Amino acid sequence: MIEKHIVLENIDPVMFYGAGNQHLQMIRALYPKLRIVARDNVIRILGDEEQMAAFEESAERMRQHVLKFNSLSEEDILDIVKGRRTSDEIPEGVVCYSMSGRPIKARSENQQRLIDAYMDNDMIFATGPAGTGKTYLSIALAVKALKEKTAKKIILSRPAVEAGEKLGFLPGDMKDKIDPYLQPLYDALEDMLPQIKLQEMMERHVIQIAPLAFMRGRTLSDAVVILDEAQNTTPQQLRMFLTRMGWNTKMIVTGDTSQIDLPKSQKSGLIEALHILQGVEGIGFVELNRKDIVRHKLVTRIVNAYEKFDKITDKDESINKD
Repeated sequence: MIEKHIVLENIDPVMFYGAGNQHLQMIRALYPKLRIVARDNVIRILGDEEQMAAFEESAERMRQHVLKFNSLSEEDILDIVKGRRTSDEIPEGVVCYSMSGRPIKARSENQQRLIDAYMDNDMIFATGPAGTGKTYLSIALAVKALKEKTAKKIILSRPAVEAGEKLGFLPGDMKDKIDPYLQPLYDALEDMLPQIKLQEMMERHVIQIAPLAFMRGRTLSDAVVILDEAQNTTPQQLRMFLTRMGWNTKMIVTGDTSQIDLPKSQKSGLIEALHILQGVEGIGFVELNRKDIVRHKLVTRIVNAYEKFDKITDKDESINKD
């Protein structure tokens, strides 16, 4: 009797074993000549050599399926073990899959333009109102690149607008102080990667999340780099960030020019960059609008209401000046 060990790399073993080890029990029934013992991400198998070879091949295909689709059903297991599955290719148009197994893909024309711009350019500016999927889709593209090994790391950044006195008064160390600013990025990553794997990647610095100020002096190579909420950068900050770009790197800059939180006397670096960099080869520009909003339907109504209010306010201010 021989013994082998299989390591379930880069996936959540719970998804592989199933709730209450249901998948594992099914696999044991499909391989009656083997003794299969699982602990954490290691599977120990003993028994018939021929059946062991078949199990190793099926287990790897199951692992690849989980890695691509973030899901594994009993039907998937049967198809793989019985050899009925001919292809595990991700359908055209799907960027990757959420942790619930939901396909993440463009849900509007402009979102598709964002994906196409990413494929055709090394630097992309994606602007538009809240809820249009700029950040979420950008992170999905980064996760896809990491899984396909076209990038070695993901670097996510945001400006901490209140990076002066108010940040200093927050409790905890520097990570505790900046985490509230970066929470939207964590939320998107947690929707696409297993919690255990995400934590491991962050500990190994495969995924790095940092405020914009931490980028100075770095050269960012072999990575997908995303700057979120870029409308809140100063011209100097954004210029510094854009010039961090290294070899084999894709850079995505997202922002909403209608939600600038900088002091009124301070110019937005994003607005300046959109003007200066138009026409530069290798840089793509995508503008999303209200039609691209994929959050609750009320978000669209809220955006519309505020736009009307802003127009009335601007008109009143103009009249008063005259």
